[in-house]
Amino acid sequence: MRRRDFIRTSSLALPVVHSIKKDDPSAEFPVVVSTWDFGKAANAAAWKILSAGGKAIDAIETGARVTEADQSNKTVGVGGYPDRDGHVTLDACIMDEHGNCGSVMCLEDIMHPISVARKVMEKTPHVILVGQGALQFALQNGFTRQNLLTPDSEAAWKEWLKKANYKPVINIENSSYQQTPSTDHFPGSIDNHDTIGILALDASRNLSGGCTTSGMAFKMHGRVGDSPVIGAGLFVDNEVGAATSTGVGEEVIKCVGSHLVVELMRQGFTAPKACKKAVERIAQRNPQKAREIQIGFLALDKQGNYGAYALQNGFTYSVKTKDKEMVVESDYHFTIRPR
Repeated sequence: MRRRDFIRTSSLALPVVHSIKKDDPSAEFPVVVSTWDFGKAANAAAWKILSAGGKAIDAIETGARVTEADQSNKTVGVGGYPDRDGHVTLDACIMDEHGNCGSVMCLEDIMHPISVARKVMEKTPHVILVGQGALQFALQNGFTRQNLLTPDSEAAWKEWLKKANYKPVINIENSSYQQTPSTDHFPGSIDNHDTIGILALDASRNLSGGCTTSGMAFKMHGRVGDSPVIGAGLFVDNEVGAATSTGVGEEVIKCVGSHLVVELMRQGFTAPKACKKAVERIAQRNPQKAREIQIGFLALDKQGNYGAYALQNGFTYSVKTKDKEMVVESDYHFTIRPR
């Protein structure tokens, strides 16, 4: 190689080398963050992998599976509320540091859609499998078929059918914001529109993310929100950062929300400010509707910095690092009720 070519090539590489410098005093890694209070258990499982030097993608799948198996959580996995026809349909996606991704939508009878999504990513030329095709693929790859409609969720669905009103309830997944039980929603007013999004940065400074949900309770059969949509419910760019979302997915899809957050970080916004800018865009588009729903974004950058922002107060996220294990309430655009 000629000397001037070597100098030019080396100069172009310098910014990339600097951006991943391991002795950056502001860096905090490994780190895992996830949406809502229940993300704490998912983070704990993910941390076992991260703290042992494992890969972020493995930590993501392991953490998400904890939430999918929790029958007390009515928004994810087994025990999730069914659609209005009585079917529990699950959505999930996963994305690694190389930009590889996989997604399943409207998957029935399989407890761990996050793992099926990873198989789609690793074993097929596709990104998305849906419905019967996703189920067929799961069974062919060794997943066990089982009934996901628990007695509690079935009873709630049958009670809901008496009036069949549909009103998303804000922040039920946050135990600090208790709602008054109402049959206008459904028994106990359990959350009906949420998910877990989980993001991790491993010891090699590589990012991955995942998102998994049973979707809106009593939704129309076949409805899919933002959670399994790459760019909407989840996006990972290993040069910049990763983002995930929670809340009413239709509005997140309309602005390709998680991709927007990552691109804002690319432009120089910090993780929390990028989330804020994305929320403000949603609020400005339809201010009246924005006051009636909840949407939150959570982001993690390449340096291990994280942050979140939501339309309404009450959105929480969970954090786990070597020195921290905590649940944080994010900043917000509107106030819907006092603590």
